[in-house]
Amino acid sequence: MNESNISIFDTTLRDGEQSPGCSMNLKEKLEMAKQLEKLKVDVIEAGFAIASPGDFEAVKTIADTVKEVKVASLSRALPQDIDKAYEAVKGAEAPRIHTFIATSDIHMKYKLKAAPEDVLNRAVEMVTYAKKYLNDVQFSAEDATRSQPEFLYRVFEAVIKAGATVINVPDTVGYTTPEEFTALIKGIKENVPNIDKATIAVHCHNDLGMAVANTLAAAKAGARQLECTINGIGERAGNAAMEEIVMALQTRYDFYQSKTNIETQQLYPTSRLLTQITGMKVQRNKAIVGENAFAHESGIHQHGVLANKSTYEIMTPESVGLHQHQLVLGKHSGRHAFEDRMKSMGYDLDKKTLDNIFQSFKELADKKKVVYNKDLEALIKDKTLKMEEFFQLQQFVINCGNFMTATATVKLKNKEKELEAVSTGSGPIYAAFGAIDQLVGKEYKLDDYSLQAITEGEDAQGEAFVQIKRHDELYHGSGISTDVIEASMKAYINAINRMLSNEQEMDA
Repeated sequence: MNESNISIFDTTLRDGEQSPGCSMNLKEKLEMAKQLEKLKVDVIEAGFAIASPGDFEAVKTIADTVKEVKVASLSRALPQDIDKAYEAVKGAEAPRIHTFIATSDIHMKYKLKAAPEDVLNRAVEMVTYAKKYLNDVQFSAEDATRSQPEFLYRVFEAVIKAGATVINVPDTVGYTTPEEFTALIKGIKENVPNIDKATIAVHCHNDLGMAVANTLAAAKAGARQLECTINGIGERAGNAAMEEIVMALQTRYDFYQSKTNIETQQLYPTSRLLTQITGMKVQRNKAIVGENAFAHESGIHQHGVLANKSTYEIMTPESVGLHQHQLVLGKHSGRHAFEDRMKSMGYDLDKKTLDNIFQSFKELADKKKVVYNKDLEALIKDKTLKMEEFFQLQQFVINCGNFMTATATVKLKNKEKELEAVSTGSGPIYAAFGAIDQLVGKEYKLDDYSLQAITEGEDAQGEAFVQIKRHDELYHGSGISTDVIEASMKAYINAINRMLSNEQEMDA
């Protein structure tokens, strides 16, 4: 058995991005791809190249940039899709075309309106067509778990004969159970004569909350490529969560006897990066990367952990990149200690970025007694994920009280111009957002708003998340500050800048 016998196929940038409100711009996708490379995933599915010019550009840029990971583009079983996919990934060190067609009776009848034999023939033709471009071709039988097993066997045998190197068995609508999925994978191994010439992959959705369980069951049954997303994001209820799959395989190696290449200490930083980019927060009790994953409140649990951590912790926080110690540096702390902590947290930053973050750290240290690692993570994301700033917050004054209408005076910078507006509202946030709306002068509406403390203590930084809607498109933004009103305004402006950037790209 190989040291690493399970490949991790990450589809955060394709299936994950299809989750409502999780769209990313080119810079954010590239930043995420670089982090996935650092995480040491085996394959990045960078997007659906034919879906839009923006998707094509993102796939191409990622393929041309990352070097230590395979890069795939999804394509329907159509020549024009495959052509576009190849054009996007051809610059990668290890490119892959991933083509698919539905094989279940319900999809063939109502969606494809095609007979099973026609579907089989098209699958073979398109795998053959893709092989003229690349050797590495993955074929997916969409809705495989609701397909007739005998038909599935025939399709897989035929596409492998045509040259497919990976055959994927998706639980597209999250319908199956671990026992059923185990039987299906074993059935494929036993009834597809040439299955030894291809890797079996699985792709599970979480509609019944069993995506990770089904994926692990398939791994135990012989699947060797597991498809997943960071934080389990994805359409509807999401996909199988990578961090849960990887840590289950590692923690229970005695049972699964399978290893991955994943650098597990990068799991938590990757999760945090995705939250910063998409604004989709992780629930506090989320396995592996949730705030409560390594927290103990029960007296019995606390006593046990103090005696020996293994009593109630089956893995260490450090194993997933969650550093428990706090960074105690003040405004007089030196650059050397700061850089050393950056490296210990897993960040390899260029000098310019490091200078900017160090300056922000100094400013924060003037406001806080203790700067925690999470404070630094927030500063890093705030500096490294900045996009073109059409509007910048210059200054604001808020007057409010429980017996008066809140009034906000806000000054923004738009290019070289300074703009100022005054607005009233039922509270300070409402008033501040109203003043910003006046200065931006476009129609959109606030769709979601939330605020949370990054760390504990009265001087904790607040992290605000905002989502706005314009023309049925959702745009998210985030902002941090020790002042929760300032954090909220930064998040609102960040979402507006994201909206304006997207509209500028579309006009171009």
